[in-house]
Amino acid sequence: MRLYLALLCLLLTPPLSAAQLNLELGEKHRQWQSEQLLHHPQARDITIEQDVAYKRTVHYRAVPLAALLEGVSAADHLQAVALDGFAAEMPAAALLQSGPAQAWLAIEDPAHGWPPLAAGKPSAGPFYLVWTNPRASGIRPEQWPFQIATIRRLAAVEVRFPALLPAPALPEHDPVRQGFALFQQNCLACHRLNGAGDAQFGPDLNLPHNPTEYFQPAFLRQYIRDPQSLRQWPQARMPGFSTQVLNEQELDALLAYLKHMAGRKQ
Repeated sequence: MRLYLALLCLLLTPPLSAAQLNLELGEKHRQWQSEQLLHHPQARDITIEQDVAYKRTVHYRAVPLAALLEGVSAADHLQAVALDGFAAEMPAAALLQSGPAQAWLAIEDPAHGWPPLAAGKPSAGPFYLVWTNPRASGIRPEQWPFQIATIRRLAAVEVRFPALLPAPALPEHDPVRQGFALFQQNCLACHRLNGAGDAQFGPDLNLPHNPTEYFQPAFLRQYIRDPQSLRQWPQARMPGFSTQVLNEQELDALLAYLKHMAGRKQ
């Protein structure tokens, strides 16, 4: 009976509709339909081990992302915007390189949809930025945006959002400056700070209060490492940042930046 019901549900489930990827690369705007990308001249089948979204080995039909970034140079800055408001900030240089790590746009076939990310959740489609050999170039989990709707070329974060900048008088090698770089890589995709940022996903991390103001230091570190160990609820979406993603020295720098910005509310 269970098998019969499962097959019936499968038959009654409507197929996915074709999706559109929007590329806003300066003056050049282009739309790609999923069917076009699946049959792109450079599309190929790839295998991703330790996939960030699915936590296992996954096979995808994908196009080298560089093949779609016409007119983009290594000095440019790109942003990938997801359907849920996640906005990943990415220097173009890493996305354009062919190795050692290489960026690919995985395309969900409307006729053969990907599995859900978890029970009751959608898949990582329609478009997902994945990497082959990511460790070779230090690619972080936040550089794997999924459910992508738009990729656009923008000015660098510090130009667009000066409210994120630490005090200009800080020495060049101050840990706070490293923390600002880590904040861009790991936090800005979901959070704003001082109202600055494009993400529509998580709360502002400085207004009205900075987490360094209301968390005891040990509990704040625990929360960043494993959010569910401190606050458990089924709808939680913040991932934990393991020592493989943020080592202890990097976490120190990130916390130093947050504490510094608590004194620079705007």
